[in-house]
Amino acid sequence: MSINAVKGVEIGEGFPTITRIDRQRVINIQADADKALLQGDDVWWIDEPDPLRVEQAPNGFYYVDGTPTDCVHLALSGFLEMTPDMVVSGINAGPNLGDDVLYSGTVAAAMEGRYLGLPAIAVSLVGSPARHYDSAADITRRVIEHLQSNPLPDDTLLNLNVPDLPIEEVVATRATRLGFRHQAESVLRQSDPYGRPVYWLGPPGDAQDAGPGTDFHAVEHAQASVTPMQIDLTRHQGIETLQEWLGRM
Repeated sequence: MSINAVKGVEIGEGFPTITRIDRQRVINIQADADKALLQGDDVWWIDEPDPLRVEQAPNGFYYVDGTPTDCVHLALSGFLEMTPDMVVSGINAGPNLGDDVLYSGTVAAAMEGRYLGLPAIAVSLVGSPARHYDSAADITRRVIEHLQSNPLPDDTLLNLNVPDLPIEEVVATRATRLGFRHQAESVLRQSDPYGRPVYWLGPPGDAQDAGPGTDFHAVEHAQASVTPMQIDLTRHQGIETLQEWLGRM
């Protein structure tokens, strides 16, 4: 049994597509579209003004008035009567490459599953507009089946990016590292009808570190990218140096 955390109250193409991996074994819990983008690892806590509410769509899918991380946290902390085997977050419409993962609701939902002790996969379809959801679902199914029979270390989270191509044109599935982008474009300042300033975030920067071995390079060359990520963000090799630096303060 797996949890699929996605975003958008209107059920998007990536949502029902991934359930076809195994329709009888997937629980779908969906985030509010207004709270899903650029949420990162954001969780609703008890001091918030309103509780989370779970609704059920006519097709049987559940959705939550919260963030993608809320979906997984809720599912694993009392909403479900059984314990799932893993968390699959996606299929996201668009890339989560390089430093995108720092801001991604899709990756954050998978990370929450990993925090709570389950294997987790974040899945993104790299296209604008994204079209070939069946390709992403097919590769996700293969990764899930392989992960079930050949488990990875417990602290591993997989970030899967699939090029937006027909499945027969995806030439390989590669283990990659995260690249990184140039700085995002500047915000656009405007005024609302009352003369108050409002700001539009600029689009993310183009790929900067995108050479062989990176997730950017794999997708650009018609390969599905699978990047192993970890929850512990500590730069362990810097602790001793930092302690020496602090000692001189």
